[in-house]
Amino acid sequence: MSNKTLADLLFPHIDKTPDDYAALYPPRKLPQGARVTRLGPSPTGFIHLGNLYGAFADERLAHQSGGVFYLRIEDTDEKREVEGAVEAILSALDYFGLHFDEGATLDGDSGEYGPYYQSQRALIYQCYAKHLILCGEAYPCFCTEDELADIRSAQEGSGDNPGYYGTWARCRDLTLDEIQERLANDVPYVIRLRSQGDSARYFHIEDGIRGLLSMPENTQDVVLLKQNGIPTYHFAHVIDDFLMRTTHVIRGEEWLSSLPIHVALTNALALPFPVYCHTTVLMKLDGETKRKLSKRKDPELSLDYYQKQGYHPLAVREYLLTILNSNFEEWRLANPDRPAEEFIFSTEKMSSSGTLFDLDKLNDVSKEVMVRMDDQEIYDFLLRWAASYRDDLMPLLAGEEATLLRILAMDRHGDKPRKDLIYGEQIFDFISYFFTDHFKQIDPWPELIHQEEREQILAQYLATYDHSDDQTGWFDKVRELAVQLGYAAKPKDYKKSPELYKGHVGDVSTVIRIALVGRSSSPDLWEIQQILGEAETRRRIEASYSSK
Repeated sequence: MSNKTLADLLFPHIDKTPDDYAALYPPRKLPQGARVTRLGPSPTGFIHLGNLYGAFADERLAHQSGGVFYLRIEDTDEKREVEGAVEAILSALDYFGLHFDEGATLDGDSGEYGPYYQSQRALIYQCYAKHLILCGEAYPCFCTEDELADIRSAQEGSGDNPGYYGTWARCRDLTLDEIQERLANDVPYVIRLRSQGDSARYFHIEDGIRGLLSMPENTQDVVLLKQNGIPTYHFAHVIDDFLMRTTHVIRGEEWLSSLPIHVALTNALALPFPVYCHTTVLMKLDGETKRKLSKRKDPELSLDYYQKQGYHPLAVREYLLTILNSNFEEWRLANPDRPAEEFIFSTEKMSSSGTLFDLDKLNDVSKEVMVRMDDQEIYDFLLRWAASYRDDLMPLLAGEEATLLRILAMDRHGDKPRKDLIYGEQIFDFISYFFTDHFKQIDPWPELIHQEEREQILAQYLATYDHSDDQTGWFDKVRELAVQLGYAAKPKDYKKSPELYKGHVGDVSTVIRIALVGRSSSPDLWEIQQILGEAETRRRIEASYSSK
């Protein structure tokens, strides 16, 4: 049977060759050593933290080398496509500051190596499938689902490996007449790879993260084109990564089992290999054991979680760097004020065992990131977050910029700045006492100060309160009040001779603090009163000691 006759019979509409497409998408003109990476999400679901983890590695690898980071939408599975998924993917990536040099957009394509939607590249894949038919590396398969089920059942009974290969591949050696007869009767068919692999032979390939890998060759006659002429993921991505001149493919370890197929396809098509980099899954501690992050159990796997909670994208990006590269934290300690983009990312420093995701560690990183931001940047971020996720807060935030800037600045500037700001929801909760409708007492009154004593402290404090006092003058009055009521002027005096005092000046300050902010700990109390204003300060103190 002539391969050319069969190829023309199956693909009469294909008049281009792989060489034509290689010329249409030539090697990129980039600096030596530049990397070309891609993110290839499928619109069959919504992007999650694991996707962002890999995408950030893609972005760093490309941009720090002067290369290209592009977005390709792998939308060949129409049945599983979720409406609005592409919009959600693009929105999430934009939120976290992952910006592409080229690729798919909501309005089409941006770049010279498109189309970047795989559903629009059918003729390209069919051209390469025709080429494999011409080379004797592929063939049409007319087996029905029932016939494939029969093969699986027979393999189970005989103890053979499951799949479509060797003597189990019923359509592998059909004659041209048999193929023409089926085509004349409109029998549906797929195009399969004619595997040349031997399970007893191993191939070797260098993984950018895991080092040298050795795996058995692929023996399966995998499907290349489905009955509708649309490719499988395996076939499409090998072709696209070549034509888009991808140098590094960063993907999850779940694709390791498919690597023999991808190597076989790349060899059959005589294409160069990209550097495959297989990341580990994200794990979390569940008690004393590690387990994989779960969509069902762990809300923090969804990127929506970080957006709704109001994590600044820079905080998430910085945290991801700490788990992407083992040496980032050491670099950050040595370079506290430099942007994270100056850190040299390396796939060799990525973990090849489980990567532990720790929400508490993210919060610690976020504190450090937020303390490096100026007040205006934090305010602007809070405003954007509230507009998207907490519109009920907009009346409180939008018209009070000057006041909010004073609030956000409290105790954040100096040699030992407070590190209390973490994410949007937490920040508003932290400053909520400034807003009368949100004020509530969270912490209990000090146990050692009974109600009558507490009311006396507050009444006498209010009697001497002068809103125009400076910080020193104000605290001198608090200390004087404490001494008059039998409290030590300094904590160390009380610690030295507790039998002489009811407590110390800090206990008196705590009573005043709880009356004003509802908490036993807060930024500078004098500054809080200055921001609250005299009327609100007096109102809260009066309400605290007059209430029973």
